[in-house]
Parts: sequence; structure tokens; C-alpha cells
Amino acid sequence: MKPAAPAQQPATGRAALYLRVSTGRQAESDLSIPDQRRQGIAFCKARGWDVVAEFVDAGLSGTNDNRPEFQRLLDLATNGAPPFDVVVVHSFSRFARDAFLHEMHLRRLAKAGVRLVSMTQELGDDPMSVMIRQIFALFDEYQSKETRKHVQRSMNENARQGFWNGAAAPFGYKVVAAEQRGAKTKKKLAIDPVEAETVRLMFRLLTEGDGTTGPMGVKATACWLNERGYRTRGGARWGIGPLYGLISNTVYKGQAVFNRMDSKTRQRKPESEHIIVAVDPIIDPAVFDALQTQLKDRNPRVMPPRVVTGPILLTGIATCASCGGGMTLRTGKSGRYRYYVCAAAAQKGKTACPGRSVPMDRLDNAVMDRVADELLMPGRVADMLRGLMDRQTKRDEDYGNRLTALRGVLAEAEGRLGRLYQAIESGVADLSDGTLKDRIGAVKTERDIAQAAFDRAVAEMRPEARITEERIAAFVGTMRENVLSGDTPFRRAWLRAVIDGVEVDDREIRIHGRKTVLERLVMAGGAAPAGVPSFVRKWRTRQDSNL
Repeated sequence: MKPAAPAQQPATGRAALYLRVSTGRQAESDLSIPDQRRQGIAFCKARGWDVVAEFVDAGLSGTNDNRPEFQRLLDLATNGAPPFDVVVVHSFSRFARDAFLHEMHLRRLAKAGVRLVSMTQELGDDPMSVMIRQIFALFDEYQSKETRKHVQRSMNENARQGFWNGAAAPFGYKVVAAEQRGAKTKKKLAIDPVEAETVRLMFRLLTEGDGTTGPMGVKATACWLNERGYRTRGGARWGIGPLYGLISNTVYKGQAVFNRMDSKTRQRKPESEHIIVAVDPIIDPAVFDALQTQLKDRNPRVMPPRVVTGPILLTGIATCASCGGGMTLRTGKSGRYRYYVCAAAAQKGKTACPGRSVPMDRLDNAVMDRVADELLMPGRVADMLRGLMDRQTKRDEDYGNRLTALRGVLAEAEGRLGRLYQAIESGVADLSDGTLKDRIGAVKTERDIAQAAFDRAVAEMRPEARITEERIAAFVGTMRENVLSGDTPFRRAWLRAVIDGVEVDDREIRIHGRKTVLERLVMAGGAAPAGVPSFVRKWRTRQDSNL
């Protein structure tokens, strides 16, 4: 085999250095880039080339060409009259670690009259050198994929052991050192006491409201937070997308998911490959799961807007007991008479469902009377909420831990602020220093945010925020008045707040609802409609309890 021909020297001596490291850790170490630069300058000087340009991509992968300085180099080289004749790299892997991209961009440079030269892999332009260079490119790509595979395996094992893999912590959490293993520090997620209060507030707004409204939607919650000065960790206003992503993240119920998505293709991986990392929950899992169900049921694709805003009392609630389909409105005698009829029977005939027809007034009154007589009684509501009242006592310990953590954050901020003031008084620091002023302002902001979070936590423990017999009695009184004699919009809103479904059979009517809705309405004192219901049946504990 003939030896590779030596590289041809360019006609002129203008050289550009392209320097790259793959990781931010390498870039911050200030070793690889300076070393590449030093070797590149010496390499060019030995050949009589002048270094006229330098392009540096620090902490960017060579497996793609999405690199700002790399693209700038290509633009300058291929847009006519390139300012350099040769691009010098430490090795071909610095240029690209993808064989296809490497060859494509190398040919673009060659077409513009610019050569690519490696300091450690000098090759000529003969066919053998071209083949060797392509083999180098294929090996660099293979090595990159193997490294990526090993790194992924190591990170998966780290997650299985319950450690955090270095990404930014979700809002409401912070990354803390868990243990030291040699030179490596293993980290875990811990609850950030201040941000966690904002997360709890978000879930409370979505499930209960702010005390003057029913449960809010995602958009309404984002507006509420922005109007009151709540911001993201980066200081931006909350948007629908970020807020929905937050409240849908299972980390808040104690299950952080790792290996959910391919980092390169951004494609979601099968659930069988997901790794669940246990963390301290901010939200009770039952509350989190209930909210996900409500969000799904509020989706317009699941529940049409007319079901909520239409004039018919039981539209979207009444269902046929035979086929499970909805009951729709039919009229007779030019609208003088109105009936609930099985939609399947009305639209597809008796072969789809035997169907049934019930006068609208008769079914509406039967449902409202039964709700008032059987459900809206203080004793009945108290019995259903007895478990919730018992859990209030058990939550006192959790509130105590939250307040302790918030006191610690608040005391730390006050201490730092005090030390800054003391430095000014003793003459160690100058108040006219702009940096000092900014620091004082930042610490004040931290203190104010911590104080607001502490105040919210204290407010949750106030007597009026607890379910009591008196609040139940007040709730029942307001509910009965609205259901039996209120205006139609109020009757419809309250009925939808309490009832999830009404099954209409030939001989009986079955009414279904939820304990969680009752808890929320009692806390609000029956003062406002409670938002869009779902069809999850929970509070009918016995087969005949709500007939």
C-alpha cells in the first residue's frame, strides 16, 4: 500500500482556527480550549500561516451542526471571497462527530477553495487520504454514540438509586448534596419552602378557587397569579403552557420521571423505559390525580362548551341507563312540551337503544328535590365529610413542618440583610456602591417572597379555613336556597357543581357526585358556583345511598 501523500500547502497563508469542546464542564475548566488555541497557533506558525480568524464553540456537541460559531465559519467561507484559505482543527472530531455532516461541510469548504487541516491527523488530497479521513469520521461518530450509550446507562443507574442527574430542579424544588462518593457528589431534590407555597397555591386555585370563585381553569389561574405579582423562577410572568406543564408534572406528587425523552431526537420514550425517582411530594397524590382527571374532563374535546353554558339544566349530566349515552332535548307541540330523550334512540333508532322519554320539568324537579331532601341536610353532609374533618387534624403536623422551614428561610434572609447593613454601618462597605445596592435589593426581594409564603401558610391554619359544623350548616342553607328557589343560572351552576351524573331508568333515577366537591363548596360557604364538573363518581358509597 502506498503511503498517504503529504498535504498540499495553501497558496496563501491565511488560516482560521476552529476550537470546540463538547461539555460545559470542559469549557469552564479553561483547559481544552486554551490548549487547542496554543497548539493551533504553533502549528500555523511552523508553516508560515497567519491566524486571521478564530471560531470557538464551547460546550456544544459535534454530533450536529447547530453551533453558532461553526455556522459563522461556514458562512464566511462559502459566501464568496473567503477571508481565509485553510481551517485548522485539533482533530477531525472537533469539526464534526457525524460522518455525513463531516463530509458534506468539508465538500462545501472545498468547493469554496478552503481546505480543512487537522493538526494531529495530517492527510493529503489523494484517494487514500480521502478514504482514511472518512474512516476517521466514521470512527468518531461510532465513538460518540458509544460514549452517549455509556453515559445514558450511568445516568439511568444514578436515577434508579434515587439521585438527581443534574438538570435544573423543577419549580418548588432545589438540588442539594446527598452524599459524597469519591470525587463525585450525589445530589437529590429537596423541597424549596418558598416556591413550594406557590405550587400549593396553584393547585388550590385549580381545585378550590380563591374563596370568592369556584375552581379556576389554567388560563384564569395564570392571570390570577400574574395580577398579584407571582413570577417564575426566572422572573417571567406565568403562561398557560408553563403552568399546565407544572401542574401535570408527577414530581409534585412525589414521582420524578427520568429517561422520559430522547435527548437528541426529543421523541418520547415508551413508559417501560421511564425511571421513577421518589422525591418528597409537595401535593397530596390523591389531590394531584383528581386534578388531572378534572383537567381531562374540562377539555373541550371531552366536554363541549354547550354542556356548561347551555340553557338546559341536565344537558351533559343526564344519561340513559340502558346504553350510557347522553339524554338530549326534544320538543313537541311547537315547543310547548319538552322532553329528555335518549340521544342514541333518537338519532339511530330503537335498534341502537330501546330509549326512554321523560318530561323535562318532571326530571328537573325530581333531581333537585331529591338533592335537597337527601343530600342537602347538615347531618348528611357532615357524615360524608367526617373523614375529611378527621384528616384536618392529621395535617396540622405537616403545616407545622412547613412553617418551620419557612421561618428558617425568612431568618436566613433577615440575617444576610442585617450583615449587609452592619457592614455599611462599620464602614466596611460603601452604600454608594452599585453592586452593593443591587445585592441589598435582591436580599430584600427574597425576604419579602419568603414572608408572603409564610403568611399564606399561616392563613391556611386559621379557624375560618377549616371545615366545621357551623360552616356545613351555612353551606347547606345557601345551597338549598339556590337549588330550590334561585335564578336558573344559579340553579344550573350549583347543580353541576354537586352532581356528576344522573342515570335515568324506567323505574328509578340514580344521582352521582363527589366528596371532593362537597369539601370545596363547604369551605367556600356555598358562596359561588364551583366550576366545570367531571364524570367521576365517588360520593355514592352504597348502591341506594343517593336514589
